[in-house]
Amino acid sequence: MSFRVAIAGCGYFARYHRDAWRRLDGIAVTGVCDIDPARAAAAAAEFPGAAAFVDLDTMLDRAQPHVLDIVTPPATHLAAVDAAGRRGIDAICQKPLADDLAGARAIVAAAERHGIRLVVHENFRFMPWFAEARRVIESGALGTVLNIAFRLRPGDGQGPNAPFLARQPYFKDLPRFLVHETAIHLVDAFRMLLGEVTGVFARLRRYNPAIRGEDAGIVVIDFASGALGVIDANRHLDHPADDTRLTMGVMHLEGTRGSLRLDGFGRLFFKPHGEPERPHDYAWTDRGFGGDCVHRQITHALAHLRDGAPVVNDARSYLRNIEIEEAIYLAADERRFVAL
Repeated sequence: MSFRVAIAGCGYFARYHRDAWRRLDGIAVTGVCDIDPARAAAAAAEFPGAAAFVDLDTMLDRAQPHVLDIVTPPATHLAAVDAAGRRGIDAICQKPLADDLAGARAIVAAAERHGIRLVVHENFRFMPWFAEARRVIESGALGTVLNIAFRLRPGDGQGPNAPFLARQPYFKDLPRFLVHETAIHLVDAFRMLLGEVTGVFARLRRYNPAIRGEDAGIVVIDFASGALGVIDANRHLDHPADDTRLTMGVMHLEGTRGSLRLDGFGRLFFKPHGEPERPHDYAWTDRGFGGDCVHRQITHALAHLRDGAPVVNDARSYLRNIEIEEAIYLAADERRFVAL
């Protein structure tokens, strides 16, 4: 028996979700929904037997999925989770989970009230370079990790027709942008690599007058382990890469026994303490977005929702990332260190 999936949303990023579902065994996408009937029809045509819908409730009633994959803007997420919950349908929901922490808590409460499982689609931690970095840390090759720094430089934020606006126009009106939409990925990845965050300091800037929110900034992160993290992000600037959106930037991960460096081509380099740097070989697939991280994330969520495997980003646990996001904005607004 096939595991039935319905997809809500056919915007820019939904293409990566559809590609992932097409490649998974035992999956039947039975419905695709979008407010644009032409987009819904085109997306549904990618799956044998899938129907196109413009109304979410109608799709859930007719397609009868086991899980709803929500790939719509944050303002729609509570209604989508509630609609799934009323029917006892589990859900995967794209981040940002909501516009703010209160909204995210309401979504988690709705899922728990209905007794459904809700997984947040947070895919950066599934990028292969972050996964390999965690393996290297766990191997002990870096010793005690003391510092992590990521320079986010996608180079897609300049001008009134910035590429990120062409892809996802609703970015223009977000009152919070860089941290809420982009750096939150790195907060999650940093926690995966170095553990819990105990405090933050931040300076945020807006350089593009065509958008409402910030598009550059520096965030300093304290970890319970004693390690220090820095997110240095600017969507105006780029970095050496064939595709500046592959890794989105460069990373240095430094410990007492050695360091690991990520470049814009997805390559890792290991430098033992006191010795020359050398390439660190590992296997990954250059497909879709971010080294096929969407497929990795959905595979992980499916193992949980269909097979009962543990999951790393259930919605209740993910609230911690949003609490850290709120602390970053508070630190920037009040120009002070904020303890968590």
